[in-house]
Amino acid sequence: MKKIDIITLIISVIALAAAVSFGIISIKNGKAAETPKATAEEREAHAGEIVYVELDRILQEYDMANDKRSVVETKVQNIQAEINRRGKKLEKDIADYQDKMNKGLMTRSVAEVNGQKLQKAQEDFNAYAQQKQAEIQEEQIVMMNQLADAIKTWLDKYNEDMGYAMILTNQGGAPVITADSTLDITDAVIAGLNEEYIATKSQK
Repeated sequence: MKKIDIITLIISVIALAAAVSFGIISIKNGKAAETPKATAEEREAHAGEIVYVELDRILQEYDMANDKRSVVETKVQNIQAEINRRGKKLEKDIADYQDKMNKGLMTRSVAEVNGQKLQKAQEDFNAYAQQKQAEIQEEQIVMMNQLADAIKTWLDKYNEDMGYAMILTNQGGAPVITADSTLDITDAVIAGLNEEYIATKSQK
């Protein structure tokens, strides 16, 4: 038994010495303490890892997204202003018609003709408003498709150098609920996208 105990003790001492030598355990104030983990600044995502980008941040800070959003918003405002102008004119025409009817300022035949004209004007306005709403939706869809294509194309080229196993797109906390912050490459992606976009604009 004594022989076994001595051998066990020697193995334990050797293992402890090796642990200290390789930084597995550090001695501080006479107590054993775990070596601190690498901070986010000291660690970066490596090739072969799964990383992710925050899409909401990219859409807010990507210069191309802001430029395209500004153009679309201007178009939407102009369309909405024209819809409002036509709508108010139609409301005024209807109000005038009803006022004249109430005061008996039109014959029945004139009132019938004018009523039919107003009904046609109402139908035309509804069709116009629906068409313009569809145009607004189409503008927004095209804008998002253009941004998605630009981001995807840039990420494909970027990952040829970085060699990540996968790049996830996180939006509103899905699909990445929680993760090591060093796997978030959003800052690098935004910087790269803006650099490329500025260079492209300067060439034009």
